Amino acid sequence: MSEQEVSSSAAWDDADEQARFTRQVLGAAGEPLAESALCIEGMDCAACSLDIERALLALPGVEAANVNAVTGRATVRWDPQRTTASRIAQAVENAGYRAFPALSMLAEAARERQRRQMLWRLFVAGFCMMQVMMYATPAYVAEPGSMGADIERLLQWASWLLSVPVVMFSAGPFFRGAWADLKRRRVGMDVPVALGIAVTFVASTAVTFEPGGMFGGEVYFDSLTMFVFFLLGGRYLEMRSRDATAAALEGLVNAVPETAERLSDEGGSQAVPVRRLRVGDRVRVRPGQAFPADGRLLDGQAQVDEALLTGESRPVLRRAGDEVVAGSFNLSAPVVMLVQRTAQDTRQAQIVSLMQRAATERPEVARLADRIAGPFLWAVLLVAGVSALAWSFIEPGQAVWVAVSVLIVTCPCALSLATPAALLAAGGALARRGVLVRQFSALESLARVELFVFDKTGTLTEDRLELAGVERLGEMSEADLLRHAAALASASLHPVARALAAAAPPGGAAVMQDVEEHAGRGLCGLDVQGRTWRLGAPAFACPGTHPPPAERTTAWLSMDGRPMGVFCLDETLRPDARGALAQLQAEGVRVALLSGDQPAAARRVAQALGIADVTGGATPEDKLAFVQAAQAEGVAVAMVGDGVNDGPVAARADVSFAIGQGAPQLCAQADFTSLGAHLADVAAARRLARRTVSVVRQNLAWAAAYNAVCVPLAMLGWLPPWAAGLGMAASSLLVVLNAGRLRSDTRPLHEARRSASRARPGLGMGMR
Repeated sequence: MSEQEVSSSAAWDDADEQARFTRQVLGAAGEPLAESALCIEGMDCAACSLDIERALLALPGVEAANVNAVTGRATVRWDPQRTTASRIAQAVENAGYRAFPALSMLAEAARERQRRQMLWRLFVAGFCMMQVMMYATPAYVAEPGSMGADIERLLQWASWLLSVPVVMFSAGPFFRGAWADLKRRRVGMDVPVALGIAVTFVASTAVTFEPGGMFGGEVYFDSLTMFVFFLLGGRYLEMRSRDATAAALEGLVNAVPETAERLSDEGGSQAVPVRRLRVGDRVRVRPGQAFPADGRLLDGQAQVDEALLTGESRPVLRRAGDEVVAGSFNLSAPVVMLVQRTAQDTRQAQIVSLMQRAATERPEVARLADRIAGPFLWAVLLVAGVSALAWSFIEPGQAVWVAVSVLIVTCPCALSLATPAALLAAGGALARRGVLVRQFSALESLARVELFVFDKTGTLTEDRLELAGVERLGEMSEADLLRHAAALASASLHPVARALAAAAPPGGAAVMQDVEEHAGRGLCGLDVQGRTWRLGAPAFACPGTHPPPAERTTAWLSMDGRPMGVFCLDETLRPDARGALAQLQAEGVRVALLSGDQPAAARRVAQALGIADVTGGATPEDKLAFVQAAQAEGVAVAMVGDGVNDGPVAARADVSFAIGQGAPQLCAQADFTSLGAHLADVAAARRLARRTVSVVRQNLAWAAAYNAVCVPLAMLGWLPPWAAGLGMAASSLLVVLNAGRLRSDTRPLHEARRSASRARPGLGMGMR
């Protein structure tokens, strides 16, 4: 192995470098695995991605591989005990491609190099095409016999000379791809393209050197150069789309600074790499700097720009005690933050992971198109051969040109681009507005949803509650009740728990041990005297107690099963809740409210929002049964929530939405995550999903209709090579441009948010 290869292997397998593109995950049996995100250089079609997947899966230790030809990215899950990252990169290289760590400088340099090469190839093809078409025009417009043979030969020689750089330079990627396919004994999309280019050039060259020979008297250098130019143009547009996705990811990653100003206990400060920050560190963030980790402000207040993470363009005010996230920018004043999450645990890292996963995931429709493309290409070669054989008896001089037309016109580029181009464009449009898509196939499912099931607390209402009152049921004072409740509540992310933890009086919370959270029910723990304390629903905290329906959200506190106190909390509807639900209902979608809160509180929220189907006091099992019953009737269900108790229901629903920061467990498995906590995003995402499915169908219908019409025309000799090349390139361009309409159309999101925010509804009856 050379010194360069040794150095490269060491870079791939270095732990610090590997952490930039690899994260630790658990396998199906709970075993530790690594999941790496890679950029692949040299992919031109869906067949390339399938070839890379096969090469990776053949490597011992690789558990799963997903390669997306449209985005040029791959996700590989592998066992560190059986293989290494450098071996994975070598397997990609052995397959005829190059791999780079995703979001690295090498990947950016490779993209820039590929972009420059493509532009040069496109420029040469376009310049030569225009010149060749100028020389070919007299042959099309001149009257028969009006142009001398010597002039005609001179124009053909000039066209041949200008076609040489197009074939030798501009068409290089097609020939390299075809050669790589043939070496692996398979037929990819580059094979018929390269074959059509080569046959056209050879036959036209033969006519130029020997007029009147077996190939007739016409040359098609204009068709050849036009075909290469338009095909390169289509691939360049695909590359731009792919680079836009990579740029969005890199912008998110680069938002976190390289260094941070860490404060010492002695009052000094030191600049340290962000990778060395630890939970509990205190960091000063100055105006214009980005927050290096997730944490809580200890001192000062500042306007914070979270646009890159939530899609919100307006800065938000963060005061001491408020949480801040890595990648957001301090705009106004120096602040001191306490680091609570670093590296892969930050919200920003989770977002990057979601976007990486979405950029490599290929929906089943796209996989089906890829599987069809292989047999289809063999059929193309067979049809071209049969057509050439038939025309060799009808008119031998046209046999080659008919075969070339068939080869060119039937290239299934549009078929393979139809689905992934549309899904990628839609996912990008949502991401720019703060809605992350975990897997693109969820867009297809979302378009079919007929029933939206909403959680209440933290979803339809604000994720912050306020303590409205304390009812004593024993001899303990209100302050002591709050201290014991806060000791339990500090272990939970539920809005009720966070409100009680924030309401703890000065002096701190009581000491609790072995605190456990029971999803949808409450928390329990032991104090230093061994007594069991419970906080939550009355049925959980005080079994056997049957209080009357409460008008407000309540949480009960008990000691050894004996009621000690009841906490009453107020909640507020999200400002866009009424408008968002009204939009869904106006589109014929059913809306239901399932809440673990008191039935009376759930009914009041439902009445304020116009929801007829409401269930209060629902356990996670009740919610799951509700969803399963709806699905048994053939109804596609979407679950919208924000808490850990929504996890089982979200996993069972056809589509799941996580609102705002939510619980990490729900955000990790939700199909969609609204970072800005806008319910209007739910309605807008469904509308965009329906448009996406419509665009996919349009693309597939166009690809099918194009082949159904043009193939017979080419076989009959009515479609010359220049028209076939133009049609094939135009079909691919049309598919990409049609999908691009989804990327630029942000109207549903803007309209949804504007209409939803016109009124800020209140609930009355003690609720703000």
